[in-house]
Amino acid sequence: MADVPMYTPFFGIMGATSAMVFSALGAAYGTAKSGTGIAAMSIMRPELIMKSVIPVVMAGIIAIYGVVVAVVIANGLSDDPTKYSLYRSFLHLGAGLSVGLSGLAAGFAIGIVGDAGVRGTAQQPRLFVGMILILIFAEVLGLYGLIVALILSTK
Repeated sequence: MADVPMYTPFFGIMGATSAMVFSALGAAYGTAKSGTGIAAMSIMRPELIMKSVIPVVMAGIIAIYGVVVAVVIANGLSDDPTKYSLYRSFLHLGAGLSVGLSGLAAGFAIGIVGDAGVRGTAQQPRLFVGMILILIFAEVLGLYGLIVALILSTK
């Protein structure tokens, strides 16, 4: 396999890096944005703090998706050109970008909805169920990226 370029593993490594970095960025943004909403809401209604932690937990799950894909990609890496083709490295890059960027988008959505949702729930408790439903739809965006990434990385 003399025709396999020396830089082939670079793309697989960038896939693992992208999976972790972008999904962690999304989780961090979701946690920070929701956390500020919880802090503001807790001044008015301190008894609702534990109920309002749900968006922070959901944002943390986004980072777990990135870790899973990064580990799968890292286990598939090989510096032996006969075992790791350019095609496979591009699949790993696509898998990492898939879960990473969808995790980033899901984290943004969870953060914005979580912030507004917990502040609104403090004023109108019936808003809680609607907030949870919207958070679930935002979380599913990251799950879609995980599914596509697992399919790509196991080919």
